[in-house]
Amino acid sequence: MRFFGLKTCDTCRKALVALKAQGITPQVVDVRADGLSVDDITAIVQAFGDSAINRASTTWRGLSEEVRAQDTAALLAAYPTLMKRPVIATDDGWTIGWKADVQAKHLGG
Repeated sequence: MRFFGLKTCDTCRKALVALKAQGITPQVVDVRADGLSVDDITAIVQAFGDSAINRASTTWRGLSEEVRAQDTAALLAAYPTLMKRPVIATDDGWTIGWKADVQAKHLGG
């Protein structure tokens, strides 16, 4: 399991605590510190399209209309913290966020 998030994100921290409590130790990718590879960006965009961008974020609000008009892959490459979090990649596919359905999928509940 690969876990894409931010170490400063409350939702990401909650998700990691819950996963570790279930005995799952994912490979953590801090998108601010580690960035996103081209392959990961491509896979995230294929899985989630435009919904991979968190349009409620402080980063998004600080962008000009011209920058916001870029495609999702370009935005994630330039501003990886725009990604909705966490994004989790497993052999079964990709999930985004940490709502009840995602929790059930990863925690077996």
